[in-house]
Amino acid sequence: MAEIAKFVHHGAAQITPKVLKGIHRKLPLLKLEFAQINAPKFPHLVEQLEFLADVVEDFAEGAAEDLPFVAVAAAAFALVYAHRQMDLIPNSIPEFGHADDSAVVRAVLIEHEKALGAHAMKIGIAWAKITVKA
Repeated sequence: MAEIAKFVHHGAAQITPKVLKGIHRKLPLLKLEFAQINAPKFPHLVEQLEFLADVVEDFAEGAAEDLPFVAVAAAAFALVYAHRQMDLIPNSIPEFGHADDSAVVRAVLIEHEKALGAHAMKIGIAWAKITVKA
């Protein structure tokens, strides 16, 4: 998991406020895309992506200014990564296509557990529901 964490750190470092604004504009389409993910081996991935999309949305709209930018940038990177058509494991590969997406999302959730957990509580989402291991 250390390599994935380094990968996420590098990707999140590329997320500037300007890039975040662009991702925020695309959130409605990303949310629709994520809702259609069929990944039975990763049953919590859709909920996790939806939560991270809500984190980015809340921050961009000023409803989560208490979140550290580094946590929001990591969430944004996870969304961008999950959206990519060509990633480490193409999503078209049956059963394993979303393994890399899940690993990136889980790395973000683990790395920023304190801040994201507090935000989940603030918006009425059970953190345990988001972080269920699967």
